[in-house]
Amino acid sequence: MAEEFATKERDTAFQSLSELKRRWKEGTFGEIVDDWKWIFTYSVRYKKAIAFYIVLGIISTSLGLVSSIIGKYLIDIVTGYQTDKLWVLIVMGVGSSLFSLVIGNYLGRLTLKLGIFINNDIQGDIFDKIIDADWREISKFSNGDVLNRFTGDIGSVSGNAISWLPSIVITIYQFIATFCVIWYYNPVMALFAFMSAPFTLIASKFVIKKQREYGKKVRAMSSEVMAFEVETFYNFDTIKSFGVADQYSNKLRWWQKKFKDMQLEYNWFTIKTNVYFSIVGMLIGFTVFGYCLWLLWTHQITYGTMTLFLQQRAQLAGAFSGLIGIIPGFLNSSIAAHRVRELVELPKEKHIPASHELDRYIDEGFTVKMNSVDFAYVENNKVITNSDFEAHPGEIVALVGPSGEGKTTMIRLILGLIHPESGVASLVASDGTEVEMNADTRHLFSYVPQGNTILSGTIAENLRMAKENATDQEIIEALQIACAWDFVEKLPDTFNSKMGERGRGFSEGQIQRIAIARAVLRDAPIMLLDEATSALDITTERKVLKNIVQQRPNKTCIVTTHRPTVLNLCQRVYRVMQTHVTELNEEESSKMAMDF
Repeated sequence: MAEEFATKERDTAFQSLSELKRRWKEGTFGEIVDDWKWIFTYSVRYKKAIAFYIVLGIISTSLGLVSSIIGKYLIDIVTGYQTDKLWVLIVMGVGSSLFSLVIGNYLGRLTLKLGIFINNDIQGDIFDKIIDADWREISKFSNGDVLNRFTGDIGSVSGNAISWLPSIVITIYQFIATFCVIWYYNPVMALFAFMSAPFTLIASKFVIKKQREYGKKVRAMSSEVMAFEVETFYNFDTIKSFGVADQYSNKLRWWQKKFKDMQLEYNWFTIKTNVYFSIVGMLIGFTVFGYCLWLLWTHQITYGTMTLFLQQRAQLAGAFSGLIGIIPGFLNSSIAAHRVRELVELPKEKHIPASHELDRYIDEGFTVKMNSVDFAYVENNKVITNSDFEAHPGEIVALVGPSGEGKTTMIRLILGLIHPESGVASLVASDGTEVEMNADTRHLFSYVPQGNTILSGTIAENLRMAKENATDQEIIEALQIACAWDFVEKLPDTFNSKMGERGRGFSEGQIQRIAIARAVLRDAPIMLLDEATSALDITTERKVLKNIVQQRPNKTCIVTTHRPTVLNLCQRVYRVMQTHVTELNEEESSKMAMDF
């Protein structure tokens, strides 16, 4: 097992050297430098701890060498070469071993501690940047990809940000110190020891290509299996509803067999390469051992010196492999850092500091206004064209129209998640102060989006997402306004009852009313309901909307819907169709409601 791991390390190191060489030729090596400059911006925060780590590592390595030298002299004493310093050497050997043990464990704890600190630092910074990233830009990344970068890639960066520099310094010191110790006793043996590790590394070149191909295949198939598993569990309800569970069970077993065959094929190749490298290693080891025996036979060295040679030869080879093994970590961290930096360097949301001046007009309410707005997600493919829109305090305003015509896009424009290519989307205060929609106006909105937005936890925990310090009475009032209290109060623990993931255990209508209650609890001057009443019956839908408007006299309520059953409650109705937002007159609104 150890030999297999060592072989993989050598192969990975050689691949990494090839990659660095390729980057240098292509002129992209500078990207690696930039990635590591970014990593070191976090490392320098702990420069004193890193320096202390290096000092302790050098001390620990030195004590290991001292213990080996002491061991040599103890063997010489036992074999009759020296007897006068036995107890001194025993005390020194035990002392250095214990001291090395303490330092080694302390270094392990220090490494863990620093790794946690720097991982938390990076995650905290990156989380803030992701949350504040431009909506359109961050939406180009899948949720799984963002999560993978946030956890896996940051973990890789944080681990190497602390350990990479100390590892280089300590390993170089170990290599030089070990070589010098062997050279002191026998220069020829030092050369033997020095040549063994690079010879093994160079010999591995002949099997690298094949091993790399297998590695790529295994990683690719592993990703495919994981994607199948994640997608299956995410769509668990759909699979059960269609009655196709057996198909997915069979498909899983097909993937398992395919993956098993690939792993076994890769394992057989690894066994063959391990045998090859083991034979090479044994030949080198027998050569060194034979040379030691000859030196011992000719009385050029003692038994203790021979033991020291054999022990330190292995240490020297290990130090050399350690040096080379740092390169994959260096390259992998660069790749991980580059992936994280792609998130960090996303454009930020638009912030307009003057937005907070609107807070003084909250009680009077706000007008939501759009003038001559054009918008397209994709160039030359307009979703909204030259459109106007207004919603005043105290009004319920409806956005109606076929699915996919742009109603949700209008909501995003109102929230300042996206911005018009031309025209203006703004908030207007009672005194005429007008501020363009941006991230800083969003605190004036309560929003119920399409789909299921319920999280696992209690009903109260879901509601307190909108208002962290809400009292129990405020929660009850919000549930009453959303017509949810009639079923919540009948639950064993009322609003402290647990909800499963995505509201499992509750009906769609109940889930929607709890989501509306969450927005009501926020009690913002503007309420946005994006298809938020689609699962409610007509009577409940009308009652909820009336309650929301009555909660705050000057509340502006904007509703998108496929079912214009509440249009007679609305002061204004806009139809979104064929990229145009058109205000309907009273006759058109009435006809639409009657047609429904």
